Order: sequence, then C-alpha cells, then structure tokens
Amino acid sequence: MQGDDAELTAAVLAAQEGDETAFRTVYRSVHPRLLGYVRTLVGDGDAEDITSEAWLQIARDLQRFSGDADRFRGWAARIARNRALDHIRMRGRRPAIGGDESELEFRASDADTAGEAMEALGTGRALGLIAQLPQDQAEAVVLRVVLGLDAKSAAAVLGKRPGAVRTAAHRGLRRLADLIGPAAGGDPAVREGIPGQRESHGGGATKPGAAKSAGVTDSRAPTQKDM
Repeated sequence: MQGDDAELTAAVLAAQEGDETAFRTVYRSVHPRLLGYVRTLVGDGDAEDITSEAWLQIARDLQRFSGDADRFRGWAARIARNRALDHIRMRGRRPAIGGDESELEFRASDADTAGEAMEALGTGRALGLIAQLPQDQAEAVVLRVVLGLDAKSAAAVLGKRPGAVRTAAHRGLRRLADLIGPAAGGDPAVREGIPGQRESHGGGATKPGAAKSAGVTDSRAPTQKDM
C-alpha cells in the first residue's frame, strides 16, 4: 500500500471512531476529485450541491463502511454517482452514456502516462477536456486516473465488467490525447507521451497523487457534526 493510501486508510478508520480531525483529512483527500467526477456527470452548475449531499450520506453511513483507501474512494464515488443520477432523473435528463459494452475489448488502461499529462496541464483544465468525451469514457477516465481506482473498484461503481472499464478508459485516454495536444499549446513534451502510451497490463491505476486538485479551493473541511 502506497503512503497516501496508507494515510487515507488510517484516517478513515479513525473517523469511524469519531475522530473529527481524521474526518477532515478524509474529506480534504477525496473531495476535490469526487467533485470533479460529479462534474463529468451533471456539469458545473449542480456539482457542488450534489457532492455536498453525497458527503452527508458518506458521513451518515461511514460506520457501515469496511475496507481500505481504494475501496473507500470507490464507495464514495458510488454514493456520489447515485446522487448525480437521481438528480438527472428528477430534472428529466439522461446522461449521455455512449458506446456498446458488448463491443469493448479487454485492454488495459494507459493511466500512468495520462496522469502525467493531466498533471502537466493542471487537473482542472484536464477535467474540462474530459467533459468533452462520451460519458462512459469520461467516467472511466475520471475514476481510473483522477480518483485513482483500480479497474475492479471502478467497475463496481459503474456496474460494469473490469475489462469494459479498462477499455472505456483506454479509448477515452486516446481521445483525450488528441484534445490535450492543442490544449497544451502544442507542447511536444505533453503530446508525445500519450498517443503512443505504454499499456499497463497489470491493470493498475494512477494513484490520486498523480492528479492534483481538481480546481477546487476548500478553506475549511466539514466535520462529521457539520454533516
């Protein structure tokens, strides 16, 4: 377990024991990327409110959670996704989920190089580009690269097979590479690494340390009492 994951796991366990400082650590670690994920589903206008509602549920149900940092991020993402989809249904809109899962090949995601490119751009700008992808690809990329979930955890969030999530992420990253080139101002250091990315046959995902803040400034994390 990497250092960041070990710290988050310890913070989750302490928060379950009622440690408010630990809960703030959990919030600050997960919230920016969780907010970025919700933005890919509902856009900027409603993302803050929906993510806040998700944190209310996370705080309320935290005692029932069991698992490590990766499972916690997946659990939080699933809660946020359900909130977002409920909001979409209430508004009479549907997410533009694209692609036919039956056509997806079982290929690994190229998360490492994409994570470096996203960091070079700044995660906030990268999320704006990800929003231009088909919804299934956008979700897979954010879950794998920004939230740092492995394919199995991301698949549990989306209700799909791990191989389907890997392929959606792979296709999304290929499209993202085409978008990042112009967005990077033609910087070959950013462009060259992505179209010919190496495939990670281990199926691992870039951990959240590779993708910094999703453009969110948080001056005070809420406590469990706030929730």
